[in-house]
Amino acid sequence: MIRQILNFTLLFLFLIAIQVLVLNNIQLGGYLNPYLYIMFILALPFNTPKWLLLILAFALGIGVDLFSSTMGMHTMSLVFMAFLRPSVLKVIAPRDGYDTNQTPGIQDFDFRWYLIYVSILTFAHHFVLFYIEVFRFSDFFFTFSKVIVSSLFTILLLLISQLFNYNAQVKR
Repeated sequence: MIRQILNFTLLFLFLIAIQVLVLNNIQLGGYLNPYLYIMFILALPFNTPKWLLLILAFALGIGVDLFSSTMGMHTMSLVFMAFLRPSVLKVIAPRDGYDTNQTPGIQDFDFRWYLIYVSILTFAHHFVLFYIEVFRFSDFFFTFSKVIVSSLFTILLLLISQLFNYNAQVKR
Protein backbone atom coordinates (compact mmCIF):
# COMPACT_ATOMS: atom_id res chain seq x y z
CA MET A 1 0.00 0.00 0.00
CA ILE A 2 2.75 2.45 0.91
CA ARG A 3 4.68 1.46 -2.19
CA GLN A 4 1.62 2.13 -4.33
CA ILE A 5 1.14 5.57 -2.76
CA LEU A 6 4.81 6.37 -3.36
CA ASN A 7 4.55 5.20 -7.00
CA PHE A 8 1.50 7.37 -7.63
CA THR A 9 3.11 10.37 -5.93
CA LEU A 10 6.17 10.02 -8.16
CA LEU A 11 3.94 9.58 -11.22
CA PHE A 12 2.02 12.72 -10.22
CA LEU A 13 5.20 14.82 -10.00
CA PHE A 14 6.75 13.26 -13.12
CA LEU A 15 3.68 13.93 -15.26
CA ILE A 16 3.48 17.57 -14.16
CA ALA A 17 7.18 18.01 -15.00
CA ILE A 18 6.90 16.31 -18.42
CA GLN A 19 3.77 18.26 -19.29
CA VAL A 20 5.12 21.64 -18.27
CA LEU A 21 8.71 21.30 -19.45
CA VAL A 22 8.27 19.30 -22.65
CA LEU A 23 4.73 18.75 -23.91
CA ASN A 24 3.44 22.30 -23.44
CA ASN A 25 6.11 23.40 -25.91
CA ILE A 26 4.78 21.12 -28.66
CA GLN A 27 2.26 22.94 -30.84
CA LEU A 28 2.31 21.86 -34.45
CA GLY A 29 0.32 24.22 -36.62
CA GLY A 30 -2.00 25.21 -33.77
CA TYR A 31 -3.65 21.79 -33.91
CA LEU A 32 -1.49 19.38 -31.96
CA ASN A 33 -1.29 19.81 -28.19
CA PRO A 34 -0.52 16.55 -26.34
CA TYR A 35 -1.67 16.29 -22.73
CA LEU A 36 -0.07 13.24 -21.17
CA TYR A 37 -0.76 14.37 -17.59
CA ILE A 38 -4.26 12.87 -17.81
CA MET A 39 -2.58 9.47 -17.55
CA PHE A 40 -2.50 9.94 -13.77
CA ILE A 41 -6.30 9.92 -13.45
CA LEU A 42 -6.61 7.15 -16.03
CA ALA A 43 -4.15 4.94 -14.13
CA LEU A 44 -5.69 5.17 -10.66
CA PRO A 45 -7.04 1.88 -9.23
CA PHE A 46 -10.70 1.00 -9.64
CA ASN A 47 -11.32 1.17 -5.90
CA THR A 48 -10.26 4.83 -5.68
CA PRO A 49 -13.14 6.66 -3.94
CA LYS A 50 -14.91 9.27 -6.05
CA TRP A 51 -14.11 12.06 -3.62
CA LEU A 52 -10.39 11.22 -3.72
CA LEU A 53 -10.49 10.98 -7.51
CA LEU A 54 -11.90 14.51 -7.73
CA ILE A 55 -9.42 15.92 -5.20
CA LEU A 56 -6.47 14.35 -7.03
CA ALA A 57 -7.76 15.66 -10.36
CA PHE A 58 -8.11 19.12 -8.85
CA ALA A 59 -4.56 19.01 -7.42
CA LEU A 60 -3.06 17.80 -10.69
CA GLY A 61 -5.00 20.36 -12.71
CA ILE A 62 -3.92 23.19 -10.41
CA GLY A 63 -0.31 21.99 -10.67
CA VAL A 64 -0.39 22.14 -14.46
CA ASP A 65 -2.29 25.45 -14.43
CA LEU A 66 0.22 27.09 -12.09
CA PHE A 67 3.13 26.34 -14.39
CA SER A 68 1.22 26.94 -17.63
CA SER A 69 -0.55 30.20 -16.70
CA THR A 70 -3.88 28.85 -17.91
CA MET A 71 -6.10 30.08 -15.05
CA GLY A 72 -8.02 26.91 -14.20
CA MET A 73 -8.64 25.49 -17.67
CA HIS A 74 -6.71 22.28 -17.00
CA THR A 75 -8.25 21.99 -13.55
CA MET A 76 -11.80 22.19 -14.86
CA SER A 77 -11.26 19.79 -17.73
CA LEU A 78 -9.42 17.26 -15.55
CA VAL A 79 -12.04 17.39 -12.78
CA PHE A 80 -14.71 16.87 -15.47
CA MET A 81 -12.81 13.85 -16.76
CA ALA A 82 -12.43 12.46 -13.23
CA PHE A 83 -16.15 13.00 -12.68
CA LEU A 84 -16.95 10.97 -15.81
CA ARG A 85 -14.48 8.16 -15.06
CA PRO A 86 -16.70 6.04 -12.74
CA SER A 87 -19.61 6.22 -15.19
CA VAL A 88 -17.42 5.27 -18.13
CA LEU A 89 -15.94 2.37 -16.16
CA LYS A 90 -19.44 1.18 -15.29
CA VAL A 91 -20.55 1.31 -18.94
CA ILE A 92 -17.54 -0.58 -20.32
CA ALA A 93 -17.20 -3.03 -17.40
CA PRO A 94 -16.42 -6.65 -18.29
CA ARG A 95 -18.95 -9.33 -17.32
CA ASP A 96 -16.93 -10.37 -14.28
CA GLY A 97 -16.60 -6.78 -13.11
CA TYR A 98 -13.38 -5.30 -11.83
CA ASP A 99 -11.04 -6.55 -9.16
CA THR A 100 -10.85 -3.78 -6.59
CA ASN A 101 -7.05 -3.71 -6.50
CA GLN A 102 -6.58 -3.62 -10.26
CA THR A 103 -5.59 -0.59 -12.23
CA PRO A 104 -6.86 0.05 -15.74
CA GLY A 105 -4.25 -1.08 -18.22
CA ILE A 106 -3.39 -3.34 -21.10
CA GLN A 107 -1.70 -5.85 -18.79
CA ASP A 108 -4.99 -6.72 -17.01
CA PHE A 109 -7.49 -6.02 -19.80
CA ASP A 110 -7.36 -6.37 -23.53
CA PHE A 111 -6.17 -3.66 -25.89
CA ARG A 112 -9.67 -2.94 -27.20
CA TRP A 113 -11.08 -2.28 -23.71
CA TYR A 114 -8.19 0.03 -22.83
CA LEU A 115 -8.47 1.89 -26.13
CA ILE A 116 -12.19 2.54 -25.58
CA TYR A 117 -11.59 3.64 -21.98
CA VAL A 118 -8.77 6.02 -22.88
CA SER A 119 -10.50 7.36 -26.00
CA ILE A 120 -13.74 8.35 -24.27
CA LEU A 121 -12.06 10.10 -21.34
CA THR A 122 -9.35 11.76 -23.43
CA PHE A 123 -11.89 13.13 -25.89
CA ALA A 124 -14.05 14.44 -23.02
CA HIS A 125 -11.03 16.13 -21.40
CA HIS A 126 -9.82 17.71 -24.63
CA PHE A 127 -13.31 18.81 -25.66
CA VAL A 128 -13.82 20.73 -22.42
CA LEU A 129 -10.26 22.09 -22.39
CA PHE A 130 -10.24 23.46 -25.92
CA TYR A 131 -13.75 24.91 -25.82
CA ILE A 132 -12.98 26.66 -22.53
CA GLU A 133 -9.82 28.00 -24.13
CA VAL A 134 -11.68 29.43 -27.13
CA PHE A 135 -14.92 30.23 -25.22
CA ARG A 136 -16.97 30.88 -28.33
CA PHE A 137 -18.75 28.80 -30.93
CA SER A 138 -17.77 30.91 -33.92
CA ASP A 139 -14.63 28.78 -34.31
CA PHE A 140 -16.51 25.54 -33.64
CA PHE A 141 -15.06 23.46 -36.49
CA PHE A 142 -11.49 24.67 -36.07
CA THR A 143 -11.67 23.94 -32.34
CA PHE A 144 -13.28 20.56 -32.96
CA SER A 145 -10.49 19.64 -35.37
CA LYS A 146 -7.98 20.59 -32.64
CA VAL A 147 -9.88 18.34 -30.21
CA ILE A 148 -9.76 15.40 -32.62
CA VAL A 149 -6.09 15.76 -33.63
CA SER A 150 -4.86 16.40 -30.10
CA SER A 151 -6.97 13.56 -28.73
CA LEU A 152 -5.55 11.12 -31.27
CA PHE A 153 -1.98 12.15 -30.50
CA THR A 154 -2.56 12.00 -26.73
CA ILE A 155 -4.17 8.54 -27.09
CA LEU A 156 -1.13 7.42 -29.08
CA LEU A 157 1.20 8.66 -26.32
CA LEU A 158 -0.93 6.93 -23.67
CA LEU A 159 -0.84 3.65 -25.60
CA ILE A 160 2.94 3.89 -26.04
CA SER A 161 3.39 4.53 -22.32
CA GLN A 162 1.16 1.51 -21.57
CA LEU A 163 3.27 -0.67 -23.84
CA PHE A 164 6.42 0.43 -22.01
CA ASN A 165 4.72 -0.32 -18.71
CA TYR A 166 3.54 -3.70 -20.03
CA ASN A 167 7.05 -4.62 -21.24
CA ALA A 168 8.56 -3.61 -17.90
CA GLN A 169 6.11 -5.85 -16.02
CA VAL A 170 6.67 -8.79 -18.34
CA LYS A 171 10.46 -8.62 -17.76
CA ARG A 172 10.04 -8.81 -13.97
